Amino acid sequence: MTQDVASHLPHATATSTGAGTFQSRLAIGGREGQDDILADEPLAQGGLGTGPTPYDLLCAALATCTTMTLRFYAGRKGWDVGTVETHVTHARMAGQAPADQFTRTITLDPALDQAVRAELLGIANRCPVHKTLTQGSAVTTTLAA
Repeated sequence: MTQDVASHLPHATATSTGAGTFQSRLAIGGREGQDDILADEPLAQGGLGTGPTPYDLLCAALATCTTMTLRFYAGRKGWDVGTVETHVTHARMAGQAPADQFTRTITLDPALDQAVRAELLGIANRCPVHKTLTQGSAVTTTLAA
């Protein structure tokens, strides 16, 4: 894949900062330097606690994608749904298959019609990140020259 084509795909780069064992600077989506963030592990795990963990970021991806998908769908239907909030947690459940459990809680305006709320709940499972997590992915790893 050429660099030009790759730059149009969703992407992120993590670069170790040299501060602590885990701290990394993230450049996300081609906006390097504009909205870089730090990722890290908590103090209890040997990190500096200076940023979200990789699993926090994965939860954020699912939460953001869900909220965006619901707002997009509601807009196409002409529904004024107001604020949509999605909260996601992650836990590893030893001995279970799959071991990774994401719990997603969606908050919608309680005044919304129950049929609309039910339809939006079903649409949440159509968000692309949800599909990626539940349908599986392939990861190819290479070393740069």
